[in-house]
Amino acid sequence: MSIIKEILKEVNDVVLKVNEDEIYKIINTLKRDNSIFVDGEGRSGFQAKGFAMRLMHIGYKSYVLGETITPVLKEDNIYIAISGSGTTKNTLSNARAAKELGLKVIVVTSKRKSPLAEIADVILEVPGKVKSDGDQGSIQLLSSLFDQATHIVLDWICLLLSKRDNLSNIEVLNNHVNIE
Repeated sequence: MSIIKEILKEVNDVVLKVNEDEIYKIINTLKRDNSIFVDGEGRSGFQAKGFAMRLMHIGYKSYVLGETITPVLKEDNIYIAISGSGTTKNTLSNARAAKELGLKVIVVTSKRKSPLAEIADVILEVPGKVKSDGDQGSIQLLSSLFDQATHIVLDWICLLLSKRDNLSNIEVLNNHVNIE
């Protein structure tokens, strides 16, 4: 089997292991009238930023924690933390602070038994290999499998939200920056 086929098989296998009930718990938690704050470090942070962007495209008030234009967290907001290991220091600290402020905390992680998952109101387990797993579970380096599967799963959530909210691709396109 070629390397790309192995990568695609790994990603497919992980995404198919995601519990759809967890996806729908998130769908039922996310509402247009809540501000949604996403957070993560490194490549998990890039997944968070991509998710925030797509949420904005489908009409949600989404922010990336730590960006210069991010407003203050308030009790009726939602905080989404992404960390494959569930132990990322800054993300864990921010999640604790969000919980103390009364925000609903959603955690996306590969480790259901982790300090970050313990804080969560809703856990979405994406069981892809992360760097702390060593050489077990993937031919890919570090946390690539978790990152790739997480991107697909977060886009899956956005697609389900857009269907729930009866949005067409044309309507979503109107929220997409188009500089020509």
